Amino acid sequence: MGSRQYLTELHYDTLDIIGYSVAGEETVVAVPSLDVCFDIGKAPDSLLGINHVLLTHGHMDHAAGIVYYFSQRDFREMNPGTVLLPKRLAPILEQLLICWGRFDGTHPPANIIPMEPGQEYEIRRNLYAFAFATNHCNGSLGFTIIERRQKLKSEYLELPGPEIATLRKRGVPVTYTMNMPLVTYLGDTTSGDFEQLACVRHSKILIVECTFFDQEHRDRACAGRHYHFNELSRVLEEMENEHIILTHLSRRTDIHSAKKMVAEMLPEEVAKRVTFLMDRHRPRG
Repeated sequence: MGSRQYLTELHYDTLDIIGYSVAGEETVVAVPSLDVCFDIGKAPDSLLGINHVLLTHGHMDHAAGIVYYFSQRDFREMNPGTVLLPKRLAPILEQLLICWGRFDGTHPPANIIPMEPGQEYEIRRNLYAFAFATNHCNGSLGFTIIERRQKLKSEYLELPGPEIATLRKRGVPVTYTMNMPLVTYLGDTTSGDFEQLACVRHSKILIVECTFFDQEHRDRACAGRHYHFNELSRVLEEMENEHIILTHLSRRTDIHSAKKMVAEMLPEEVAKRVTFLMDRHRPRG
């Protein structure tokens, strides 16, 4: 399948984003420090060690490498990987693995987790993947990675440790839960109710597709249920993310023209938070 050379890297404090995304060709976006890969593309070798694949939908450019991912992990004697995916796709993936086993002669182990909107899955302690419905195809999902911490309530901040321990023993709730949305990945989509979710609006990093920028492609965007930048620009003005990464551009789109539209159509404060994933792309080979 893929190789290491074609992946691009973006760095945001403690979070690195690694991936490749061209509409209709391949989309794979990983956050190694969180042990998650959003979609799998053609399963690049350098990302096979990531233990959790969050699959937004079944289109080939996003999901072609999923069987290869499980097969290679088995071949390399790694633990079975885990895929979170729309509920309706779970039995289909199971059948796909069976069919490939008949073709290949092996049946790699796989941990398949069907997900529905509003459901969450624990990636590791204090780290969760939250699924929400998007507006692309039947059952498509987006995901937010949320860090969950217990914080001491303000009225107890000045108390010494032993007194807090005593209150806990008495059953007094001295803490509250803080949800910190770290990364949100929308996958392919057009506008939808998910834009109003707090975890989406306040996520530290928002990874959002924008397949079309040219004015003559607005009908294509609507037909394929993809964002056109005219639509997305209004959405981004309301978001409070520290960083916004645009993915899934069509090869019909000139990135220099797209960057010019971002600068012209978005307020400066918003535009400076926008990065194109493929802007730093180096050619394959």
